[in-house]
Amino acid sequence: MIKSVKINECTNLVLRKLTRAVSRHYDRYLSSAQLKITQYTLLSHVAVLGPVGLGKLARVMEMDASTLTRNMRPLLDQKLISLCPGLDARSRSVEMTGEGRARWTTARLAWREAQNSLHEKLSPERVCELHEILGHSLKAMNKDHGSPRGICDAE
Repeated sequence: MIKSVKINECTNLVLRKLTRAVSRHYDRYLSSAQLKITQYTLLSHVAVLGPVGLGKLARVMEMDASTLTRNMRPLLDQKLISLCPGLDARSRSVEMTGEGRARWTTARLAWREAQNSLHEKLSPERVCELHEILGHSLKAMNKDHGSPRGICDAE
C-alpha cells in the first residue's frame, strides 16, 4: 500500500529535525576530541584529499564558499588546518597540520562509536534503507547540477 504524504507536513522541516538530532548524537561523542561533527567532516575531507584547493573542497563537500570559510574558522584558530598558496597566485589550498592529524585520529575512534551507537538505535536494516532513500533523493535533487559525491569515511 502506498502512503500519501500529509500536504501540510514539510519535508524540509522533517529532514532538518532529523539532521539536528543526528548531529547532536555525533557531537556528544566527538566532544571528547573537542570537535563537532561539522568540523570532523571537514577534517576528514582534508585528510583524504590532502592539500586541496578551497574551490575543489567546497564542490566536493557540496557547500558554498562562505559556508566552507565559516566552518574552517574554528579549525584554523585551533591550528588543526592551515591555509597555503594554491596552484596560482589567486588561489589557496587547505592542509591538515600535525596537531590536526592527531586530533582527527582520536576523533575517528569517537566517530566510530557514534556511528555504531546510531546504527544500534535505528537498526542496521533501517540505516541501510535510510542510506538508499537518501542516496536516491540526492541523485534526483542533483540531477540537473551534476554535483560530485563527498568523501565517505572509510571503516
